[in-house]
Amino acid sequence: MQDTKSGIKGSEQKLNVTTIPHVISGKDIIAWIANKLKITPEEAEAFGTMLVAYGYIYPLQNHRKLVMCNDASLYRFQAHYNHLHKWLNHKWDFIVMQATEQYKAGKERKKADRVVFDCQERAYWIVNRPPRRTHSAMDRGPDRLMDPNADENMFYQQAIMRSKVKSSVSLGALVKYTTTYKTHDPFLAPCTPSNPWQTDNDTYWTLNTRSVQVPTKMRVERWSFSFFELLNDLRGRDDFKIFLKKEFSGENLAFWEAAEELKWGTAASMSAKAEIIFKTFLAPGAPRWINIDGRTMGLTVKGLEHPQRYVLEAAQTHVFLLMKKDTFFRYLKSPVYKDIQKKALNPEPHNFSPGIHPMIIWQQEEEEKAKAAAASAPVDVKAMMSKIDRKK
Repeated sequence: MQDTKSGIKGSEQKLNVTTIPHVISGKDIIAWIANKLKITPEEAEAFGTMLVAYGYIYPLQNHRKLVMCNDASLYRFQAHYNHLHKWLNHKWDFIVMQATEQYKAGKERKKADRVVFDCQERAYWIVNRPPRRTHSAMDRGPDRLMDPNADENMFYQQAIMRSKVKSSVSLGALVKYTTTYKTHDPFLAPCTPSNPWQTDNDTYWTLNTRSVQVPTKMRVERWSFSFFELLNDLRGRDDFKIFLKKEFSGENLAFWEAAEELKWGTAASMSAKAEIIFKTFLAPGAPRWINIDGRTMGLTVKGLEHPQRYVLEAAQTHVFLLMKKDTFFRYLKSPVYKDIQKKALNPEPHNFSPGIHPMIIWQQEEEEKAKAAAASAPVDVKAMMSKIDRKK
């Protein structure tokens, strides 16, 4: 969007008595998004609002209203994010020295530049404002009752005490994640063989159904990204069960599924499900007894006396981590996964005719209904005879 050739063209605009460079209007942003992504102006406006809410674009005239307006409202891009890594990937002494120099330069900066940087600062803190606690004022105690910002101060203290990660590590992880999921992002890569939301062909949905016998290569590849991706895809979970069955170690996954069923099931069946889970996985001599530490086992068994949706949370997390650290990697190296990789389908992209807009289909249906109603309506003989007489 900031590309000098194909991006949105910016210009200088006067705001109050100050001239601000590289300013763009909301209608230009929405038109550019709609043209590039081939979506409706309403969808483009919603997407632009997300860009504003996350701080990539900020409004110049109303800093508290983080929305994208399809009018002449003025906006500006945030600072160049590609320099962020260079700014932060240095030693702390250099950062302090650089901040000191920037502070000195800020005093000598022109008024227009100061307005731009002030807008950026306001937009950042509106988006990243610390959350307030939902407790009532009486629950805060007498000291915190007098200070309305006590919750925010507590948030800052907890943030300072929390362990930090180097910027180079976090940015490297972000780059790795983006590179891994790039070909699986519908915004960056096309759906093969065609996009069912834009064409009349629904082969994409058929190839990716839950009970499909042979999945696609992209679907199988996604299972290897993380253990969560494997369990989240029911077809991948079925393939993982085949591997566990050959290793005679399917009790962990069965317990994890039972915990999910208890978590998302109805309240009326909660007690019966909890009793079945206890007898199957946790009771001494259970047929599918799971191996968890004694402390977690004790807390879980005690909690099952009065079951609630998240009573198995600790045991479920323990089992999930066991499968993630050991079983998952053995599955990726197993003949079961390699066999499904060989059998997986690789559909070629095709250009099918574009689908009919739902509004056009609705209009056609309404016209057919009106014609059918007119054809089935009773004929008024007197009115017809009067029309004939008038014509004579």
